[in-house]
Amino acid sequence: MSAAVPEPPSDLPTTLGGLIASGWVSRPVKEEIRANAVAKLAAGEPLFEGVLGYEHTVMPQLANALLAGHDIIFLGERGQAKTRMIRSLTGLLDEWMPIVAGSEINDDPTEPVSRLARDRVADHGDDTPVAWVYRSERFGEKLATPDTSIADLIGEVDPIKVAEGRYLADELTLHYGLVPRTNRGIFAINELPDLAERIQVGLLNVLEERDVQVRGYKIRLPLDVVLVASANPEDYTNRGRIITPLKDRFGSQIRTHYPLEVATEVEIMRQEARPLAVAGVQVDLPDYMAEIIATFSHAARSSNQVNQRSGVSVRLSVSNFEVLAANAIRRALMVGERIVAPRVCDLGALAASSSGKIEIESLDDGKDGAILEQLIRQAVLTVFKNRVRPDAVREVIAAFEEGAVAHTGEDIPSSQLVELLEQVPALRSLVVELAGPQASAAAEASAIEFVLEGLHLSKRLNKDAAGTQAVYRGRS
Repeated sequence: MSAAVPEPPSDLPTTLGGLIASGWVSRPVKEEIRANAVAKLAAGEPLFEGVLGYEHTVMPQLANALLAGHDIIFLGERGQAKTRMIRSLTGLLDEWMPIVAGSEINDDPTEPVSRLARDRVADHGDDTPVAWVYRSERFGEKLATPDTSIADLIGEVDPIKVAEGRYLADELTLHYGLVPRTNRGIFAINELPDLAERIQVGLLNVLEERDVQVRGYKIRLPLDVVLVASANPEDYTNRGRIITPLKDRFGSQIRTHYPLEVATEVEIMRQEARPLAVAGVQVDLPDYMAEIIATFSHAARSSNQVNQRSGVSVRLSVSNFEVLAANAIRRALMVGERIVAPRVCDLGALAASSSGKIEIESLDDGKDGAILEQLIRQAVLTVFKNRVRPDAVREVIAAFEEGAVAHTGEDIPSSQLVELLEQVPALRSLVVELAGPQASAAAEASAIEFVLEGLHLSKRLNKDAAGTQAVYRGRS
């Protein structure tokens, strides 16, 4: 949510009488969301920004659910933007909402439900102070864990208030939980199946029957809450269980998915990756290197050596994108370059950012690294075949067959690698196609190494590798 909450406009009413005179009309939160969603759809705007790849799959289902006024559960593997979509729903709330000033549960000034707000309206009438709540403050969220209690969600008797002299049965002794505090807003539960069944029963009670019991004291709370939840399919069907009455409470179940196209994953990577700023070093990340990162994730999602039940999160692509740039910067600092472009030799750094995000299924211990390297090679070869025409490399291969040799590695500066263009002039047209006619030496070096590695993986060149060093030569 937004870290900074703006100040309410000065022209908003500050009393109940002023609020009524302004013509403000209370409406249920689902109607509020529906009206704002209708306005966006009618204007041809997306429901929210920053969620890519769902335009023709998830978003139409979500729009239908919002228009129908449904509570929603998002079902999908990790890293599929479920939480982002849930949090973005606040953008469909009105910017400002009036409450009885001092209310802990966002009481509607015209229809208060808590004891404190009812008493305040009864005492002050039209002079009852009104406060305004920003849309981001109308969102409550809880990660479901086995130790989550009714007190966390619904509330508990506050012993301090009892010690102050109130009776235990007095509603004013209640310390409200997350759900009541999100009254007239959106309440989200992440990983819903992990919530204990007895707690799910209590949640159903407050959302459906509209009453709760705290230590035997029954409190009527007609809350107005939109319930949104997320769940992993594996947990949803096996490890955890959502009780049938609560499952029935959700009007729509929406299945999310990973990016269907490599180009979409690249766009997400560039959007989500944190920019790396190092004084004196400029990073020029070629499109084909970003495509290799995204293709690596797609290859992992289709590999029978990767546990597909745990999923391969888009966060893998984002982390690899950041580490690739970081390794290139480290290499630039080592050789004293001011402009650097990630090269194939930097892909070895992905082991650290990938190992914790991919669950390898192998009968042999210690094979994880080899499987990751295999997936990286597969990604490089796939992008090479998509980017480089077969007829464009014949003269390059011929030059290496005639004795040309190329040395690459972390300690090889871009300027030294670019000298290969003098020995193998046929490489120049490929470099221009990949890096552009006005490319820096770093971008040209990256393109050269990409072509050499692609030819090696295509079994057109030999490669002798030792650590981060490699030598490419002809096969004869």
